[in-house]
Formats: sequence, structure tokens, C-alpha cells
Amino acid sequence: MNPVFNQNINIQFPNNVSLTIKREDLIHPFVSGNKFRKLKYNLLQAKAENKDTLLTFGGAFSNHIAAVAYAGKEQGLKTIGIIRGDELFDKIEENPTLKFAQENGMKFEFVSREEYRLKSETSFIEKLKNKFGDFYLVPEGGTNELAVKGCEEILTDEDSVFNYVCCAVGTGGTISGLINSALPNQKILGFPALKGDFLTDEIRIFAQKDNWNLISDYHFGGYGKINLELIEFINAFFEENKVPLDPIYTGKMVFGVIDLISKNYFPTNSKILLIHTGGLQGIDGMNIKLKQKKLPILKTND
Repeated sequence: MNPVFNQNINIQFPNNVSLTIKREDLIHPFVSGNKFRKLKYNLLQAKAENKDTLLTFGGAFSNHIAAVAYAGKEQGLKTIGIIRGDELFDKIEENPTLKFAQENGMKFEFVSREEYRLKSETSFIEKLKNKFGDFYLVPEGGTNELAVKGCEEILTDEDSVFNYVCCAVGTGGTISGLINSALPNQKILGFPALKGDFLTDEIRIFAQKDNWNLISDYHFGGYGKINLELIEFINAFFEENKVPLDPIYTGKMVFGVIDLISKNYFPTNSKILLIHTGGLQGIDGMNIKLKQKKLPILKTND
């Protein structure tokens, strides 16, 4: 685990609003950001149960799949990834995420999108146990009670100066941990990467307070969707601040926060902390898609 630090964003905002980003993306070279936090206690639990195999779920460019593969190898555990989309079976070599996971020992089972929707069904899990034997199940995106416990460790004493803490939301685990560990004077704002309002119920399963709000205006059309405006924003932010942002989660959240500042959403003198949840491994895959669409690629280094 590498030390995480808070980096000031040197942009002059109206009303004396200040912006700081917590560089959780630097916590580990391959298990970055919230994936490190979510897996921490799940890996300990797997070992406590004497399990030697992790099984989990994800899509073609899943940060979670890449993280579980590497973390499993690092901890001496076998890993199995149930991958959404049976058409990906013969495309591993051209998919940076799946190639990385395979190189780190993960075995794949490719299933149709219809079958993938059954991933929480007991009968589907039993079928997997019959095929692969005993395993420790890590949910899609990694969110469970142990994941939330890990995410409760993101905020530290030095973060008590912030009025607002903002993060992207996928499965709801990260924001739940932030909600539970926030101080009474802090408001947690979540920026969903997916369309739909089902996340509120998911978060309420784990969150113990009401100090939070979801802002659903910045998903750019839905999960994995991206346009020229977002690409140009992410690249300009990198040029100015030397902070790479992923286009699925953190990039959209940062775009949203800065847009809200320009619309005077935040009171005067607000101190805002942005949580960088990592996800940078997916940029290689996204850039392949952007080249195919003849759009500019995302920058992650000078």
C-alpha cells in the first residue's frame, strides 16, 4: 500500500470555493483506488475461510476484474472471472483488461448477457460451484459489507476540514463507506456513472446516515458513454493539474463538481474533497474505442 495524499487543484473558483483531490489512484500500482479498499477485508475473509479461489463478475473493461486478478496473484489465490458477453471469448488478446487479468492468472468463463443477469441467483451460483468447486464469491464491483468497511478507511483525520466529499458511484460501496465515516458537518455527494435511480436503495442497505445526496445529471448518457466534451475536459484537467482521470467514473464526477461550482451550487468558502477512485487501467481499452470512432484519445501521461 502506497501513501495516499490530498492534492490541491489550483483553479480560481468564484465565492472562494476550494477543490482538493484525494489521490486514491496511487494506493497500489495495479489494485488502485476503491478496488484496493473493497478487496482488503474480502481477501482477509477468504483466507480466514481457507478458500484458495476467488470468483467474481465483470464486463469487458472492468477495473474490478483486473484488480481481483492481480490481488489474487499477490495473495497466492486462484481467480475466476465470469465475464459478461460470450462474444469476447476469442478477443482476449485485443482487450487490454482481459489480457492483463489472464496474464495474472485469472481463468475466464464467458456468458451471454442474458445469463449474466442471473449472477445473483442461487441456482446460478450453485451451477458455478458444480463447475469450479469451492470458491470465495466477490460480488460484481466488489460491493458487500466487507467492501464498505474498507471504504470507511478512505477519509482520515486530515479530511475534517472539508464541508463536501464527492465521489463517483457505480455499485454504491464506496459512497456508503464515505457516508458512514463522514463527520456530522460533512455532506457526501455521489455522482452515478449509470442511468436510473435504483442506486438510492442499494446505498441505503449499507449507509447508516442521511448526510448524502446523489446528483444524477453527469452520467453522459449512461455507463461507459463518453463524448467529445468529456474527452476534452479530462485532457485539459490533466494538462493543468497533472492528474489523470478515467472517463467512466472519476472524470464524470470531476466534470460535474466543477460545473456545479460554476452554477453556484456550493455555498461561499466551501472546501470540497474529490475522491479519485482509480480506474485508470480502463483507459487503454477506451482509447481503442475512441480511435475507432475517430475521436481524440485520453491522455494519462505527458
